Amino acid sequence: MFSTFGFSESILKAIAAQGYVEPTPIQKKVIPTILHGRDLMATASTGTGKTAGFILPLLQRLSTGPKAKANHVRVLVLTPTRELAQQVADNVAAYSCFMSLKTAVVYGGVKINPQMMRMCKGVDLLVATPGRLLDLHAQNALRLTAVETLVLDEADRMLDMGFRDQLKAILKLLPNQRQNLLFSATFSAEIRALGQTFFNQPQLIDVSPKNSTAIGVQQWVYEVDKKKKAQLLSYLISRNDWSSILVFTKTKKGADALVHHLKNDNLSAAAIHGDKSQGVRARVLSAFKQNKVRILVATDIAARGLDINGLPLVVNFDLPKVAEDYIHRVGRTGRAGLTGQGISLVSADEVNQLAVIESLLNRTLTREVEAGFVPTHKVPLTRPTKLKPKKPKKIKAKRGQPQEGDWQKKDRSKSSKPASRGRRR
Repeated sequence: MFSTFGFSESILKAIAAQGYVEPTPIQKKVIPTILHGRDLMATASTGTGKTAGFILPLLQRLSTGPKAKANHVRVLVLTPTRELAQQVADNVAAYSCFMSLKTAVVYGGVKINPQMMRMCKGVDLLVATPGRLLDLHAQNALRLTAVETLVLDEADRMLDMGFRDQLKAILKLLPNQRQNLLFSATFSAEIRALGQTFFNQPQLIDVSPKNSTAIGVQQWVYEVDKKKKAQLLSYLISRNDWSSILVFTKTKKGADALVHHLKNDNLSAAAIHGDKSQGVRARVLSAFKQNKVRILVATDIAARGLDINGLPLVVNFDLPKVAEDYIHRVGRTGRAGLTGQGISLVSADEVNQLAVIESLLNRTLTREVEAGFVPTHKVPLTRPTKLKPKKPKKIKAKRGQPQEGDWQKKDRSKSSKPASRGRRR
């Protein structure tokens, strides 16, 4: 029971309002550690309640201390994407609804002035993306010298998206004496290296099998020629009367093209990716959650951070370049103990990606071929093999100031223009 952790009545009331009864395995392990002020590095599969696992004890600790001073922050939660930042902020609002704490969320893609105004009176708990946080600090809108706890949420994703330099810059702005919490869906060598560099003897907590997908998610593959993928998807949706489908594509252009195809087949669809404004992305996501849009087509920007209750189906229209992203994509379904399905449309040129994914999962995915869509180029047979561990990259700052924004491109062409808003997907 949550009452055994010693939470205040305000927090217990908020927990009850959310319908939580028993803490999840990750919550049982991380909450006592956080309450005692220790550093920790924790990993668990998506949908296991890790956000509540760190927010609840942090709210408890904040409730017993002094309020934040003007332009200062007491607890800082960093996330890699706008969607995840907003999701965490929504959880913070729900869990602190009976408390008098000041909380806020800041991210790029929207006007900075309203965010600057929110910082004036101080914030007890701030959720932020790295780029916008540095933007606000550069504008003297906030100070980080009073941060008591730093949380890196989805830390592996932050490293994948090129936030090393920004993390290094942020860490230099924080006080040396602080609590550090790192949460990640995977526990790579690079993540361990990050923890060893900046954390103080962190407790390691891993409550799920490495590189696993949710137990309740059925997964299989449809073999199909690349040029017939869109036709097959429309056919499967219509034949099976699927609704509320999250479809992942490799590129933004591919997402838009697929939405155009689906609409021509009289199927309600919309796209969400880095070229869409924050307002458009928020409206599209809201429409999808309200079942006003049947099919949401997304790039990997949505692989983490999208919390859609009861999502029944995820379709990989294209396999991801990074095998670990397959786990995060499929992890959008089968959350909180529910069942779901993860389907991949695979063409012959994606056999290498399929092989790596199966090796990561340590099993061969079931294959099917739909009548009328028998591929001309068959997908070669695959067999899971043992993957070599990746060598961790050193977390080392480069010369110059970190670039603004929420995404930072790795392959930026030379230009005399000011730094762009970074890498988008």
